[in-house]
Amino acid sequence: MLLFKKKFLEAIRAGEKTQTIRLWKYCRMRAGQRSYIPGAGYIRVTGIAEVRLDALTDEDARPDGFDSADLLREEINRLYPRQLAEGYKAFKISFQILPPEEQVKERGK
Repeated sequence: MLLFKKKFLEAIRAGEKTQTIRLWKYCRMRAGQRSYIPGAGYIRVTGIAEVRLDALTDEDARPDGFDSADLLREEINRLYPRQLAEGYKAFKISFQILPPEEQVKERGK
């Protein structure tokens, strides 16, 4: 499951936000994985890569819903102060919302 602030849910549902940066000790997801975003629905992880926050570009920031890498880094600093201080790794997770026929929960999952 991926949790998001309410301010991002409309863009996710509209297919405008197709990426997120998460700070974890180790990678918790894999490409191809089905996951759930409360308030948006089921997604498919289309890619995941470890990234350096200082190397993010404006082009990297746009699928995340930000106009620039600086704005994206500011949001990450607000959301993850403890993880940044503890040296967690940054992962860029690309995803797509699944179509309505795939929004039904899979049996046994």
